[in-house]
This record gives sequence, structure tokens and C-alpha cells, in this order.
Amino acid sequence: MMALRAGLLGIGMMGRHHARVLREVDGVDLVAIADPGGDPHGVAAGLDVLPDVDALIAAGIDLAVVAVPTRYHFDAAMTLADAGIHTLVEKPIAHSTEAGRQMAEAFSSRGLVGAVGHVERFNPALQELRRRLANGDVGEVYQIATRRQSTFPARIADVGVGMDLASHDIDLTAWVAQSDYKTVYAQTTFKSGREYEDMIALTGRLANGVIVNHLINWLSPMKERVTVVTGDRGTYIADTATGDLTFHANGTIAFEWDSVSSFRGVSEGDVTRFSFAKREPLRVEHEAFRDAVLGAPSDVVTMGQGLHTLEVVEGALSSASNGASVTF
Repeated sequence: MMALRAGLLGIGMMGRHHARVLREVDGVDLVAIADPGGDPHGVAAGLDVLPDVDALIAAGIDLAVVAVPTRYHFDAAMTLADAGIHTLVEKPIAHSTEAGRQMAEAFSSRGLVGAVGHVERFNPALQELRRRLANGDVGEVYQIATRRQSTFPARIADVGVGMDLASHDIDLTAWVAQSDYKTVYAQTTFKSGREYEDMIALTGRLANGVIVNHLINWLSPMKERVTVVTGDRGTYIADTATGDLTFHANGTIAFEWDSVSSFRGVSEGDVTRFSFAKREPLRVEHEAFRDAVLGAPSDVVTMGQGLHTLEVVEGALSSASNGASVTF
């Protein structure tokens, strides 16, 4: 079988990684790259850097990856849909839910694969966590809390931390819990002198009753990517920066120290750091996209799923603006 001909729109900070991985995935051949800004990271590797999406389509491609700033997602994706090209768009799906809804409909109505690059779903720690939660290993899940903190990325100019980073945590939380969001309430701060928020604290509840909390900012000198799931048998901690998953079990040994046992609802048990295969999430994401294009079973993130994530992000930003919780 001939390899799928792939085109890449955008070779900036994220696009350069897509270029590398597209060249590594079996059954895919990166044949065209387009970016009006040229090739700042030197990833074209012999390919001409085309000026726009129309030139990319003219190269005769089967699938495309869109890795341009969020405000350009809609126009690029709609052009690719009109051309009959399967497309993976970086997260978030679009700059607004209405645009995302039109994109999802455009690909669905044409029988095309429309996917969103919520790459955290393909992180080995989260995939292992989801499997264990589905297996009931932690019992009833009470709460899912995430922390995603780092320094300010000067390259992000068109959205705030809600769209750029909270979309990761909202999507991965709904995915590992296998439940959509029901309510959300948020607060934001603006400290970097831009029109967009650089910190958001978000709380809410999933449809299955699980409480969620997300602390996300661009104002921290340290980088943190942590998901904590607390249930009646203990707590899982997934570090997506390292791909590690740890389980802190509730102890089964009764306390004999009265002053301690009187205020502790659970006791400390064994701590286990799991061993499992760790593959690069972006590569696994591209393999899922390839499989979806070929009609094979796939865990690709659909545009419909990406749209729900964007709806929750917009709901959180609306809540932060007017002080009221949002129900979906």
C-alpha cells in the first residue's frame, strides 16, 4: 500500500515537532510544508516552504496537519475540508465554539476525518491512569485535580492561558474519567500586561459527580504538569512531563496513636510507581490519526470532542468575567 501523502501547515514551535514525527510514522510521507513565515527552525529538509494552504493542497495531499495560531484554524480547516482532505488541527479546535461547530460539521458531512491535537490523551501516564480507573482500581473516584504551571511563552500572542493550557486539562480530565463536564466556575488574573488572562483557577463537577479542580498559569518559574485522582482506595498522581504514574494507597493498618487517628480519615499505605511502556505522545497521536484516515480502529480525538472542550473553556472564561457558574 502506498504511503499517505501528508502536508503540514505551520512550522513554528509546535509545527517543527509535527514535521519530525510525520517523517517517522510508518505509512505516512511528508511531501509538503507551508508557512508564510518561512522556516525559522530549519525543518523543511529539502522541501520547498510553500506560502499558504492553497499551495499545500495543490501538492496533492491525502491528509494535513494544521499547526498555525488558533485564530487561523477555522479558515485553514474549512479550506482543507472543501478540498476533501482529512485534517488534524492543533488544540484548541478554534477561536470560538461557533467556528468549532462549523468545522466539525464540515468534516462530518463530507465523510472526512477531522481531528484535534489534544496530545495529552496520548501521554503514557494518562493512558495507564485511564485504564486503571476504568478497571475500578481506585474504587469510586471523588476528585480529579490538575496543576499546569510554567513561565510565560512569548510565542503565544492570540489566546490566554485558558485556551492554550486549560484546554489540555479539561480534555484529559473528561477523558480519563469518561464523563463530560456538567458545571464550571473560574477566576482569572491579568499580570503580564496583555489583554488575555495568564492565570486561571477553575473548579466544577463532571456529569458522573466527580469534583474537578484546575490550577493553570504562565506566572510560575517552575514547570509543573500534574494530574491527581483521589478515590476511596487511594490517590493516583500522573506526571505528564515525565510520563510517570504513582499510586498512594489508603492504609489498612489501624492507628494506635489516638491523637493522630482522631483527625485523619484515611491512613498512609503503600506507594507504588508503575512500570509501563512510554512512547512519545505526539507519535502515538499521529499513528491514531493515520489509522482513522485508513478506516482502522483509532483513539483519535474527534472535532466533536474538541468542541466540547472548547465549550467548557469558554464557559470558564465567561464565569470568570461575570462571577457566575456555568452549566452545560
